[in-house]
Amino acid sequence: MSRKTFGKIMPRPVMQNLELMGEQIRLARKRRHLTMQEVADRATVTRLTISKVEHGDPSVALGIYARVLYALNLENDLRLIAGDDALGRDLQDAELKK
Repeated sequence: MSRKTFGKIMPRPVMQNLELMGEQIRLARKRRHLTMQEVADRATVTRLTISKVEHGDPSVALGIYARVLYALNLENDLRLIAGDDALGRDLQDAELKK
């Protein structure tokens, strides 16, 4: 069943990506031998919020995800979002060929 946020159904690929991101954050925390509470303290959020992040909850604000990444020393990973825009470059190249 799809999760809902603000009354709208999240597209399945979006939910799958959020869940994958949450799993990757959970694994990063465990590799650092940190508890959820330790990450919560570092990110100045609650342990429940960390749990939501690790489950890929779409209701968690992007800023919270950023603070959690910062708490794990992964803040530079935010730069990877939309960094490799192959479709955008292809569209731009097609426009230039006209």
